[in-house]
Amino acid sequence: MTRIVTVGAAQLGPIQRSHSRAQVVARLVELLRQAHAMGCDLVVFPELALTTFFPRWFMEDQAAIDAFFEREMPGPETRPLFEEAGRLGLGFSIGYAELATEEGRTRRFNTSIIVDKGGRIVGKYRKIHLPGHAENEPWRAFQHLEKRYFEVGNLGWPVWRAFGGVMGMCICNDRRWPETWRVMGLQGVEMVMLGYNTPEHNPPAPDQDPLSDFHNHLSMQAGAYQNGTWAVGVAKAGLEEGCMLIGGSAIIAPSGEIAAQAVSRDDELIVARCDLDRCLSYKSTIFNFARHRQPHAYRMIVERTGAEPPP
Repeated sequence: MTRIVTVGAAQLGPIQRSHSRAQVVARLVELLRQAHAMGCDLVVFPELALTTFFPRWFMEDQAAIDAFFEREMPGPETRPLFEEAGRLGLGFSIGYAELATEEGRTRRFNTSIIVDKGGRIVGKYRKIHLPGHAENEPWRAFQHLEKRYFEVGNLGWPVWRAFGGVMGMCICNDRRWPETWRVMGLQGVEMVMLGYNTPEHNPPAPDQDPLSDFHNHLSMQAGAYQNGTWAVGVAKAGLEEGCMLIGGSAIIAPSGEIAAQAVSRDDELIVARCDLDRCLSYKSTIFNFARHRQPHAYRMIVERTGAEPPP
């Protein structure tokens, strides 16, 4: 018997700083309703889906920074999303800025969660590969201060049994690092959900700008294929506060093929019927880890951070 999960990748157009949580949640609810009409079981929203991408600004007022964070999930402003998903019988994954009290102190993470069809949070991930920088760099057209506003995630890359399969998450820059995918692959992941806010322009390396869309799909397709998993990559896209964000939201099969792809940089839902059993062909043959991996030869991966050329 096949295990079909009908997935909606709910791309968002730009969220401006003036947009309220209520306005954004109304857009998310509309996408949920579209997904329900198309028979979806699961909807995936982008990274930091409730606000504009605030790390593009250097800010020193902690209260102003914390206004972009969620202190609880669901909270008063996000509860309508959970309620509508529960009413429709839909699960979802969403990214947001999380303010938590742990180890006796306030901590801030770039977080995503998985919510089941009953409205219960069944999985949480905190972004590990934080890109950008921590100090003000006024020469940039816009900042990328994730290293200033977030801590490195402390939950690893767990996976969860949900929607009839093995589900995992990562966020944005994580997708570029093969270790992200392999850790979940070693736990038998069958679907990786990831949201991103990716500028079209890379200030430190503008020569890479024409390749932004290519690199986005390259990393997700390689991760899916090399670990025999579905991947659902979902963008916040379009011209947001003067910064153009790429689109290209895609649902990618375990073969590495793109099963569905967004064609705009606006709010857009794309849908694919994902047969989780298609993972088995790759997990049992060319990427049969138990038969073919040689971990003793990979020790350098965990023992060394930066590249060290030979003398």
